[in-house]
Amino acid sequence: METNETIRVMLVDDHDMVRRGLAAFLNVKADLELVGEARNGVEALSLIDDCLPDVILMDLLMPKMDGVTATRRILQRHPNIQIIALTSFQEQELIRDALQTGAIGYLLKNVSVDDLAAAIRAAYSGQSTLAPEAVQALLQSGHAREETRIDFGLTPREREVLELMVAGLNNREIAEKLFVSRATAKAHVSHILDKMGVSNRAEAITMAFRNKMVE
Repeated sequence: METNETIRVMLVDDHDMVRRGLAAFLNVKADLELVGEARNGVEALSLIDDCLPDVILMDLLMPKMDGVTATRRILQRHPNIQIIALTSFQEQELIRDALQTGAIGYLLKNVSVDDLAAAIRAAYSGQSTLAPEAVQALLQSGHAREETRIDFGLTPREREVLELMVAGLNNREIAEKLFVSRATAKAHVSHILDKMGVSNRAEAITMAFRNKMVE
């Protein structure tokens, strides 16, 4: 569903044809505006202050500066920008690095146009979107390390909030669901991330599945 606001989107990919295809896709979505393009992380960093996008679609394997490094450096300067890793690769280490660096989503380039648009809108609202292949790779990674199941000391209320996060609700929706203020919902989410030792919602959701905290 389109938003009432225009979402500023930047493309970072070293393949010209990929950028052209994504640009054409953005041009037909009334609520999505292409504000910048870069062929690698170095170019992205040089343009970011002028473009000031809301959401970046970030390739991960690029020359000069890869997407993981670019994500880290961009978020150091502009922590409010949401970055979606959009790549052809689903290696466990690459997925983990992208999410730990601060990417809010991880999608493969075979994603449908409608799903990509939905992911951009979700990222703009602070919601994570992970490709099924990415979730599976992270879960397999957790099993390979034979991690011990833990509950991270979450309170009953925090576990309830975590379940709503897994369901895809943002802070406003969580607040409405639990009949609390948005500030309270935001505080619960922050406490959950701190206790779970993760930096964003995508990691928290993956960790919740890995430890079978949610079904």
